[in-house]
Amino acid sequence: MSVVSGASRPSQSLRLREIFWAYWWTKFLSSVIGLSAFFVVYFWVEKHTEFAVTMMPMTTFDRAIGFHPWSLALYATLWIYIMIPSSLMVLKRELTFYYLGVVVLAVIGLSIFMLWPTETPAPNIDWARYPGISFLKRIDGSSNACPSLHAAFATFTALWNLSILRRLGDRGLLRILSTIWCVGILYSTLATKQHVLVDLLGGVALGLVVALIHLRMWHNRNFCVPDPRMSPALLTQQYPE
Repeated sequence: MSVVSGASRPSQSLRLREIFWAYWWTKFLSSVIGLSAFFVVYFWVEKHTEFAVTMMPMTTFDRAIGFHPWSLALYATLWIYIMIPSSLMVLKRELTFYYLGVVVLAVIGLSIFMLWPTETPAPNIDWARYPGISFLKRIDGSSNACPSLHAAFATFTALWNLSILRRLGDRGLLRILSTIWCVGILYSTLATKQHVLVDLLGGVALGLVVALIHLRMWHNRNFCVPDPRMSPALLTQQYPE
């Protein structure tokens, strides 16, 4: 319930700016520390395979997509995309709950990699001709393939974006742009030849299931959803930590 009168409500751009800067150090440091910890564990799992590696199958769809070096830029934007939900939150308890969901998603994916290591088939491509892709292949090989965590995190983020932007009163444009961005990232996992279709579908399924359960748990916590037009100071008064 908002206690701000209609006459005193700021514009949507001012509200979004205020929301973005709320607890920005917490958001920034949490993202940096979280991503760093994830990559440390990810690469450790990639180099410590205890079980036989399963080669993922190439499909007709994979061959139809082909290899497109320009998609590397789109592939890399995932690490910006996944920061959007937290940047649009103003409650510390929601931030904490969101980050816990991200951790659960990562733990499930990494556990699958440890128990069922998989690898994508090597395409007949001279990576030396494509420096950017060659660098990606050197730091992130063809293992840890299925489910694609790139696809899982993109899907998880997209669903949280839809929920938050709807709460903020978006009339549809931002949600459409977020969905298009997510689809672009999913496409890039195939166009860079980092993953095949089976990996992609596995990642989408993982991200979808975790996000739906996570969002349902948040909405069932009986927290009063704050009006995002409130200032952080007013939110602190209305919803003390």
